[in-house]
Amino acid sequence: LFLAVCAVGIGGTFQYGYNVSIINAPTQHIHKFLNETWASRYHKELNPDLLTFLWSVIASVFSLGGLCGALIGGSMAIRLGRKGALLMNNIIAILASILMGISFPTGLFELLIAGRFLIGINSGIGICVQPLYIGEVAPKHLRGGLAMGTSIFLTGGILTGQIIGLRELLGGEKYWPLLLSSSCFPAFAQLLFLPWFPESPRYLLIDRGDELSCAKALKRFHGSSEYRREMEDIQQECFALDGEKPKKPWQLFTDRGVRWQLITVIVMTMGQQLSGINAIYFYATYIFEQAGILAEKIPYVTLGTGVCECLTALSCGLLIDYVGRRYLIIGGYLLMTLWCTVLTFSLTYQELYSWVPYISMMSIFAFILSFGLGPGGITNTLTAELFVQSSRPAAYMIGGTVSWISFFTIGMLFPFIVNGLKQYCFLVFLLECFFVAAFIFLIIPETKNKSFLEIKKEFHKLNFGRNA
Repeated sequence: LFLAVCAVGIGGTFQYGYNVSIINAPTQHIHKFLNETWASRYHKELNPDLLTFLWSVIASVFSLGGLCGALIGGSMAIRLGRKGALLMNNIIAILASILMGISFPTGLFELLIAGRFLIGINSGIGICVQPLYIGEVAPKHLRGGLAMGTSIFLTGGILTGQIIGLRELLGGEKYWPLLLSSSCFPAFAQLLFLPWFPESPRYLLIDRGDELSCAKALKRFHGSSEYRREMEDIQQECFALDGEKPKKPWQLFTDRGVRWQLITVIVMTMGQQLSGINAIYFYATYIFEQAGILAEKIPYVTLGTGVCECLTALSCGLLIDYVGRRYLIIGGYLLMTLWCTVLTFSLTYQELYSWVPYISMMSIFAFILSFGLGPGGITNTLTAELFVQSSRPAAYMIGGTVSWISFFTIGMLFPFIVNGLKQYCFLVFLLECFFVAAFIFLIIPETKNKSFLEIKKEFHKLNFGRNA
């Protein structure tokens, strides 16, 4: 089971974290490449406004690709299987790497845009299908910890991207095309390792009706003596679904039986993206400068934020099956509310005392730790747990679409929010974190150690009223 999580993670959410992270290091080198390419092609200098536009297209087309990936990820998982969809997804990543790698020697910045779009599609599919696979292969007493593999590999991807993007490694001017094309290595690793693992047993029995292959897969994952309990659980779900086909995303919106599960996924996904984590990273450089850290040392301090996220994802993975989902996610949002308050005060009184910037620095790391301990990891886990087999792929498509639209929206609006509100922008995120925590407290039951059918029953009263 552990090795299966590693095999799906390396080409899944690792790619998402890695490709979000590596684009920051070569910003200046790509600007220079755009200027030189434009000058040699049109024999005139590139307009600064057009340069800003081209750079923003290169940076943001990734999220557009991610949205497209989320829209097709669920359908691929139904048609090709969870494992088949992940394997096919690597072909997209390898093609994207080739396009980004040859953009510099050919002098075609359009290939860079196309490559970023394709790697976005790869990330969108990976972040949709990987948690599906893990959620379906894990036994219920380990489901939370194994599902945290999604978050652990995502934060691991961010940290790896930060390290490889250092100017001593591939972040220098000579090597940036290699840096952007290095995402082919996780793809090759998954193509090498994932074929050794079975398809999701739930997919094999419920979607394909292949009981023999399901039993074989369960024996591989749980051992020949332990697999029967899991087999019974899958057979019960299969019987309850009574041959129901996988649903399309629009069918979930009209299905009263999943109304509150769907509202929950939308609120949690938007809450995760709009929580202020992007604001924290935006403000980090400014706060580190105020604390007296030299500009050339800031990339190394920023590595600390990546290490923080990685450590909290690992901690959350160890705690989730003991503490439960509710306590961790509510606690995470409430702590983020507290650190937003502290950060607002410390940024307001930054100039008064020499020690105040260090309070801001501490708040940044504490906010990231709180995010990783709750919302960062548990959102994806809960999406897998709130739905039965026929609704789960469609739920991930909807959750993924909401996530990428929120990611794109905050990227577009955030500079205006910061310019307009300055340090008081954290008051907006403070309110958002508090309201999401209140929603989860009032609506979401604890899902620890419960089967998918038991969780469905918990929502039955909410969906159909007290007299249901």
